[in-house]
This record gives sequence, C-alpha cells and structure tokens, in this order.
Amino acid sequence: MIIVVGEGMLELSGGADARVPGWALGYGGDTLNSAVHLARLGQRVAFVTALGTDPFSESLRRDWADEGLDLTLARRDPDRRPALYAITTDAQGERSFTYWRSDSAARRMFALRDNDDVLAAAGEADLLYFSMISLAILPREGRDAVFALCARIRERGGRVAFDSNYRAALWESDAVARAVHARAVAVADIGLPTREDEQALTGLDDAVAIDAWWRERGVGEVVVKLGGEGCFADGAVRPVPAKIVPVDTTGAGDAFNAGYLHARLNGGSIADSVTAGHVLAGYVIGRRGGIPAASHDAPYATLA
Repeated sequence: MIIVVGEGMLELSGGADARVPGWALGYGGDTLNSAVHLARLGQRVAFVTALGTDPFSESLRRDWADEGLDLTLARRDPDRRPALYAITTDAQGERSFTYWRSDSAARRMFALRDNDDVLAAAGEADLLYFSMISLAILPREGRDAVFALCARIRERGGRVAFDSNYRAALWESDAVARAVHARAVAVADIGLPTREDEQALTGLDDAVAIDAWWRERGVGEVVVKLGGEGCFADGAVRPVPAKIVPVDTTGAGDAFNAGYLHARLNGGSIADSVTAGHVLAGYVIGRRGGIPAASHDAPYATLA
C-alpha cells in the first residue's frame, strides 16, 4: 500500500468541455494528482487529507473514491471547505495558478482527531509519499505529524518518497522553508526534486550538484527533474523519449513521479522507471488539467 499525504483542491481550467464557456470544474493538487495516477496504474493508495462537509467536498470524495483511492484516512472538517485554484496557460502550454486556499480543510488534517489510525496504516505501508506543498499548508504540529509517519514507515521497513515541490508564497519565510526542506530530505529514501525548486531552496542549479546534495544527506535514490530536458538519474541525464507539443504542463511532474514510483515498486530498474515516468507525463501535458480523464489512448494499461 502507498500512503499519500496532501491537499486535493477544486480546479478551474480552460477547455472545450467547460460547463461555463471557457472553463471546466475538476480537481487537482500535486500529491493528489500522483495518487490518482498511481491508483489508475493498479496500486492501492490511501490519501491522507481533509475535506469539509459541504456539497463540493462530498463530490470530491465520490470522485476520488471512483478513481480507486482509499479515503478511510481522509478527515471531515465541519467548519472548513476545500481549496480552489484556477489554471491559465500561455501559447506554449506553460501555466500559471491563482489560489484560494488559506482556510482550506486540509490545513487541519492532523488536528481534527487523534492520528493513531494513520500511524497504524504507516506501519503496514510500502511507501509514504509527500511533497513540500504537503508540508507548506500545515502548521508546525502537522509537519511534525508527517515526520512521525516517516519514522514509523521506515522503522517497519517501508520507504519514504519526497518531492521538493516549492511554492514560496505558501511559506512563512524562506528560512523556514529551507529548514523544513532539509528536514524532509534527511528522512527520504527516494528523492524527486526539480531543478528550479532546488535552485530556490539550496542555491544549486546543476543536476549533478543537486543529486550530490541530496545523497550527502542520506537519500539513496535521487531523480532530478529537468523539465523538457528529461531528468538526471543514476549518474546520467535521461532525455524525454519523444517530444510532445504541450497543451497544458499542469501536473507533468506529478505524473512523472507516479509513473516512476509505480515502476520501481513493481521491480523496474531506474532507467525503465524513468521511461515510465516520461510516458505518463507526456500523456498528461497533451491534455488540459492536472488529472486528465483516462481516454482510450492513456498509457495506464501498458505501464501497469
């Protein structure tokens, strides 16, 4: 089982299928995107988060359950609602985001009740996956709860995967972000950083140097994502196998992470797992939204 920690939000994105002309309502969020892809690939995935009790929250629950996510560890907050974000894209498919998330239910996911059930699940899981955004939205006590999960899963023989997905606006200060980033790297077994994020957090912009920085802190497996250039993994640059003209790059890194982790959990080599990540990311950037509907040409069956 994979435990994924993070926030799922309502998503407004442009597209021909919009209910309101020019816009469609869906859902997304960095770790949620990865969780859905992992479930579509056949993994058992438990999503740790919180939603409200409003109609939008209940709709999200139904949609995520329909995707195969285990929501037994997802809390309900009667006083808060899910966050909302809107995606706008330029002519090259590069996206920008506008967020309404400061009072989202997910910020209290570890404060709504005791977390004995989450700790118990971590003791049985094969992998825990979270990101810098997972940590950014939480207060200090919530961050401590995530690190307690890391300790539990590792002491029981499981592994921790961490994506340093950095959004400066979510953090109290750069200093706090860097300190939390260093703490998360120190408890990770699989690192999934992106060059731009690491440049902001560590000052490094060279993939080899980023790889070394993570490994010096105990991370045994590191994949440095380089956008359209591919990634650096296992001592070499791994280019994207086929260039795709992007429609919307939202969720590309999340899809890559899912494809990579799925292949690694199934015994794939690092090189083959990188290819799986590239294939899934390529599918996503050819469509609008962070989690495109699984169409007939989706690669899930071939990657499973």
